[in-house]
Amino acid sequence: MLVAGCGVVLLAVLAVRLTTRSGLPTLLLYLALGLAIGEDGLGVELDDFQLAQNLALIALALILGDGGLTTRLDTLRPAGPLALVLATVGVAISVGVTAAGAYWLLDMDLRTALLLGAIVSSTDAAAVFAVLRRLPLKPRLAATLEAESGLNDAPVVVLVMLLASDAWDGATPWGIGAQVLYQLVVGAVIGLAVAWAGHWVLARAALPTAGLYPLATLSILLLAYATASVAGASGIIGVYLAGILLGNSTLPHHRATLAFSEGSASLAQIGLFVLLGLLADPSRLPGSFGEALIAGVVLTFVARPLSVVVLARPMGLNWRESAFVSWAGLRGAVPIVLTTVPAAAGVAGSEQIFDIVFLLVVVFVLLQGPTLPWAARVAGVTDETPTHEIAIESAPLDELRADVLEVDVPPGSRLAGVWTADLRLPRGAALVLIVRDGQPDVPDAHSVLRVGDQLLIVTTRAVRAETEQRLRAVGRSGRLAGWLESR
Repeated sequence: MLVAGCGVVLLAVLAVRLTTRSGLPTLLLYLALGLAIGEDGLGVELDDFQLAQNLALIALALILGDGGLTTRLDTLRPAGPLALVLATVGVAISVGVTAAGAYWLLDMDLRTALLLGAIVSSTDAAAVFAVLRRLPLKPRLAATLEAESGLNDAPVVVLVMLLASDAWDGATPWGIGAQVLYQLVVGAVIGLAVAWAGHWVLARAALPTAGLYPLATLSILLLAYATASVAGASGIIGVYLAGILLGNSTLPHHRATLAFSEGSASLAQIGLFVLLGLLADPSRLPGSFGEALIAGVVLTFVARPLSVVVLARPMGLNWRESAFVSWAGLRGAVPIVLTTVPAAAGVAGSEQIFDIVFLLVVVFVLLQGPTLPWAARVAGVTDETPTHEIAIESAPLDELRADVLEVDVPPGSRLAGVWTADLRLPRGAALVLIVRDGQPDVPDAHSVLRVGDQLLIVTTRAVRAETEQRLRAVGRSGRLAGWLESR
């Protein structure tokens, strides 16, 4: 079993290059692997939907935590209000329109139609992060789509669990709304509180090895998810917001943490999609193809565009941007994960819902994923301007109450060409080493920085934030940053 598992992971990792070239989200490959080793393939059988649900939600927490860690607040702030509206009101519109289509066109009962509408109304963080981060989109659009995909999972998960539970019989719209609001607010508060406490501890702890910092950060993210879930709130929103807070904090060994988190999220994606592929019954799927196509058309060409136009146009997006946001609402693992909720609860018609959602995701990811670069160019929403933001890595010197900052000078940065004397770092910070072409050099006042240089800066903790602020300012505006940015 271990040999087979390692073989699947290695095959999935090696095949990422193929999906990158084709523009397809890797989820399609992983789902295919799951089908290949499933009951109708190599004979591996999985029919425990409760176990699948628990494992899938943990994997989803890892994926969303990684998404939060790599989300920058400076790009999220202008996109936050629109993303929040799309993730809440937009989801409600999509649920209503898709459920109405399923009720009238597919002759479903009201509960099944609402379940189908709720399950497919959430855009998928794994699919969005995998595809859109390879596109040079305008920052606001990219941040809107990523934040929406991270935020809209939580209300949908809450809604699906309510619809699949016994509480459905006596539920009222106001009661459902109050429960959703409670889970979102309390989950957000708990997630942010756990992340703040975890950051406070890590910033003051001198761990014996650098490899423990990424592990501790991942544990904090999962603790945020678990604590919110135990409190009866949304662990999904908790882990995503915890990731955002930690990702925008001055954690030691920040880049190593991001690399570890990305690897963990990739492993979670592989396991998640293979697991969902195992749950599918290929012999049963063709019978639901027509229903999946109808539901997908209603969702993609009616519900999603309607929600985006109604909400995004008044908030500043033009028609082309609105059209692209509508088309880029990719579905992926989350809808298939959510089908395990009614299946585990024994809701009538849950097998039908699983088959419809599985086929819908595969067909419309094949339709939307490869066409996104073309759609971005046609809509004129690409941004070819390269990013010049510098990356700063840190390591603590606990006994000296100081930190070592490692700064790379990227192409396009205004740090290139600056004399070290013109950096004007605050008192308590000093540039002690420049590594150029692999060769270390101790700088003096007349040393000039170049693209590709690695700078080692020692700073006391009292002026660390000021030092980083100054370095980023010079990276954007050059040696006159203080004067130019005050104009």
